[in-house]
Amino acid sequence: MRLKRVIPIFLSVSIERDRENCSIFLHQRDYVERILTRFNMIEAKSLSVPIDLHSINSLINSNNKECSKYPFREAIGSLMFLTQLTRPDIIFAVNFLSRYLSNFSEIHWLAVKRIFRYLIGTADYGISYCKSKEDLSLIDYSDADYAGDIETRRSTTGYIFTLAEGSVSWCSRRQKCVSVSTTEAEYVAASMATRDLVWLRQLLSDLQCQCIEATPLMIDNQSAIKLVKNPELHNRTKHIDIHFYFIRDKYKENVLSVNYVRSEEQCADVYTKALTKERFKYLINKVGINVKRAEKALE
Repeated sequence: MRLKRVIPIFLSVSIERDRENCSIFLHQRDYVERILTRFNMIEAKSLSVPIDLHSINSLINSNNKECSKYPFREAIGSLMFLTQLTRPDIIFAVNFLSRYLSNFSEIHWLAVKRIFRYLIGTADYGISYCKSKEDLSLIDYSDADYAGDIETRRSTTGYIFTLAEGSVSWCSRRQKCVSVSTTEAEYVAASMATRDLVWLRQLLSDLQCQCIEATPLMIDNQSAIKLVKNPELHNRTKHIDIHFYFIRDKYKENVLSVNYVRSEEQCADVYTKALTKERFKYLINKVGINVKRAEKALE
């Protein structure tokens, strides 16, 4: 007799396990449907990307007169919970709009509705993890969008860690200081990623998964890589805050290895800027965000 499939749920995250293929799939379909229903978006037409590449300027330059009739703050809070657990593909869009929590207008509410419309077509999306000898190593992708914030001219940091073909930690955050070059922006982003890298390695060690080899840190900027490897200061880099040199110490300690990755393969690009539909889908699938759901009944 075929056993009824039971899907355990923890913090609104459904966990499906495929014992035959040694894979686990985490998703929040039920939660997505609840928030779509709550904000009356369940029957809207779906879209292919959560934020439009050409709408960034209009969001920034809009006449921000707060419209209390729109549940903007409540919607952003619901979406933030989703981004922290299983849907890093919408983290840039949500974080970008969260900058206007105290000064939003109708155009910002329309951008939130666009995220909801993206979720309609991707409600089944989640993160899949597959056990294999080749993919059990921790890998970090780090990227920065230089001076991407038109209002402050600060750069945006984005990084993601993958393990067993799936995402385990990610970040999309506007940098606290203004970088004066692409190299500095990439270097600052790599330093931020290194702090999470050290913590994740310690966590894996506590779970009896010791990281013996250096963790690859994938950067698509050759100058930033040279800056990590070369301890010599010169006029173009001596102004960089000293605490970012934390990454150099970890490089010397063989905690991480700095590797070059082509910009086309830079997975962290998703977390720094709005992308075209084709590139967006390619990159999120590359870090395990897809619809690979377990089809076998649980034993």
